[in-house]
Amino acid sequence: MNRQVPINLSCTDALNSIGENIIIADKEFKISWMNIEAIKTLSVVAPFYNLENAEKMIGLNMDFFHKRPGHQQQIMKHLSESHRARINIKGVLDADIVITPIKCEQNPQDIEGYMVMLMDITSQAEEQKKREQLIRELSVPILNIWDKTIALTLIGQLDVDRGEMVIATVLEECVSKGIEFVILSLAGINSFDDSIRANLQKLYDCLKLIGVQCIIVGIKPKLALNIIELNNSLTFRDANSALKYIMKHQNMKLAQI
Repeated sequence: MNRQVPINLSCTDALNSIGENIIIADKEFKISWMNIEAIKTLSVVAPFYNLENAEKMIGLNMDFFHKRPGHQQQIMKHLSESHRARINIKGVLDADIVITPIKCEQNPQDIEGYMVMLMDITSQAEEQKKREQLIRELSVPILNIWDKTIALTLIGQLDVDRGEMVIATVLEECVSKGIEFVILSLAGINSFDDSIRANLQKLYDCLKLIGVQCIIVGIKPKLALNIIELNNSLTFRDANSALKYIMKHQNMKLAQI
């Protein structure tokens, strides 16, 4: 198949059509170009660098924007693939930055320049608001609702970091109090993706290893199709149904003693 860019389409048009902030630097780390989106975004912070606008950044070395230029230079000089990091811009914006070397087509070992993408840009106020919201979500208490039984409700996002924290907290509670059942409510989860699925599966597997049964409740209809993909999970419509199951199970154990 002959792969060719349409002759009426320029690289500049293509980069300007991307909804991300894109900056191009030469191999000496001097900024040579930025797309329209980047010009709009960086015009907000340009005055903090005593620059009239973002276009005044053209021609400046990237060292100009770093507190530790030497550290940045070492990263750039040894860069062979994309490098991603979280940065703060003059205490005004937080952003994920992805730096990708632009390699020579004939000789991939030669670097011709760098493409810098600023993504997921938020103001400090927005970032603080997110942190406060996350703290509120994490502060949902673990409730002791029955003999050797605890319950908790997941609210909001369940990314990798938060998932690890929830798992560690629940495991510690189970071990320290001799818990046998965990009722996990998903009533506060509005969307179900791979991250949530992986965290729930990991929590279920970890609890199983220490002899604790995890019961999932509060599943909304639109989540039902995805939730069945969890391996070996036990689910009930609500916490009341789950509690009845637990009481019956415990009574059966007592009857066998």
